[in-house]
Amino acid sequence: MQPMSLALLTYVRPLDEVDVHREAHVAWIKAAMAEGVMLLAGRRDPPTGGVLLFRGEADMVGEFARTDPFVVNGVATVEVVGFTMTLAMDRIGDLF
Repeated sequence: MQPMSLALLTYVRPLDEVDVHREAHVAWIKAAMAEGVMLLAGRRDPPTGGVLLFRGEADMVGEFARTDPFVVNGVATVEVVGFTMTLAMDRIGDLF
């Protein structure tokens, strides 16, 4: 069983202020994916924040998620929900 965490970003500033930090945020995501820590990322619909899926325990992921440029620069908050992956489609489960 694989510990996983879902990080939910919520924008707390207008989108034009959020967008100032988007390039740094995307670079942060790409680096986390290259390390194999983050598995996916996407915007909420409507665009009120983001959803990030990580490998790992909630406390470790929470520490890391708070280094997101959106959070560091005060344009978003983050909530981390830890869970244990117990079932997955074969193609997804094979990644672990």
